[in-house]
Amino acid sequence: MRRIAFIVGVVAIGLAIGGYVFFNGERKAPVRYRTAAIELGQVISSVSATGTINPVVSVQVGTQVSGMIKSLHADFNSRVKAGDTVAVIDPEPFKARREQAASNLEMARSNVARSKADLAQRKRELDRVESLLPQQFVSQNDVDVALTNFQSSEAQVKVAEAQVKQAEAALNSAELELKYTVIRSPVDGIVVARNVEVGQTVASSFATPNLFLIALDLTKMQVDTNVSESDIGGMAEGKEAIFTVDAYPGVTFTGTIRQVRLAPINVQNVVTYNVVVGVDNKDLRLKPGMTANVSIIVAQKDQILKVPNAALRFSPPKGEGSRREADGHVPSRHGGGPIKLDAGTLPSKAIWRLSESGDLASLTVQTGISDGLTTELLSGGLSEGDLVVVGIEQPFGERKGSDLPPGFGNQQRSRSR
Repeated sequence: MRRIAFIVGVVAIGLAIGGYVFFNGERKAPVRYRTAAIELGQVISSVSATGTINPVVSVQVGTQVSGMIKSLHADFNSRVKAGDTVAVIDPEPFKARREQAASNLEMARSNVARSKADLAQRKRELDRVESLLPQQFVSQNDVDVALTNFQSSEAQVKVAEAQVKQAEAALNSAELELKYTVIRSPVDGIVVARNVEVGQTVASSFATPNLFLIALDLTKMQVDTNVSESDIGGMAEGKEAIFTVDAYPGVTFTGTIRQVRLAPINVQNVVTYNVVVGVDNKDLRLKPGMTANVSIIVAQKDQILKVPNAALRFSPPKGEGSRREADGHVPSRHGGGPIKLDAGTLPSKAIWRLSESGDLASLTVQTGISDGLTTELLSGGLSEGDLVVVGIEQPFGERKGSDLPPGFGNQQRSRSR
């Protein structure tokens, strides 16, 4: 009897311990999912870039002659017209060169006159000996000598006439250089930069020095942006662009793409392309050289179904997701049977939603354009208001998963494992 009582006691103790563990032992915490509703609204796909504001046409005014700046007739922000004098280089050295060239021309012309007089004398001598030759008063050698002298005088006249043309060219060059000492504006515009001072010497021996920078029209500006090669495919003339500048916080400026330049810009193996955005600047608030943060609208769709990008990035924990749809079929909650998606035409991605029993179900959907927060939903059997999983609620309020964009309400559903 004692043995039976001992066995019964051990069994009772085991049952008590097992019951305690079963009812009071550690249990796995329930998984709580965050969901968001499919919404109907607008999706704008855009490309961000940084650019610099520049005048549409700017002209660098230089000098073709070297010398000292004698006077300036334009300053920063001066409005000038084509032909207006903006600077004068000291003309005295150039006047001296012109006078010297003029005197050389007069000397050359005098040489022509002297050569012609000598030619006339040689002509008379030749005629005289030729008239005396029949009477044999002179020899044939005298006639040959007179003819040679005459031909030499003819050649000398031609040389003197060529020297006259050379002297005339030198005089024209000296007068042109004297004319270039007065620097004039080639266009109507505004002086953006002045790079010289009175008394400064400029030299044009190797490169034309830049004295002034004149903007043709500051009411028409452009933003030169560098767009990555991965985004250049969506760029086209006429597309809308918006940008901001630090000088006017909260103010948005608009423009349109005027040109997509084909020349690549390669910096440390990063290839970009210059996209020129035309901007209207009638109020002259935009200044040359400002940095612009540009957003170029690639595509825009209104009143379409859109899903949070967090739902497209969500992946259930290991062991979760009891039901998955295969072969691209998507179950529809609104009737009509499964939808067969054509893989390879549009991007296909998997999203998750909770079934009525609380299990995760995978849906394959096709997506379109994205604005970085939401993505266009093209197909997948979902409608406005349907809930999709975007993350997991962690204990103590911590969230696992991506934040939702503004406007997407969070709803929670839980289940115990």
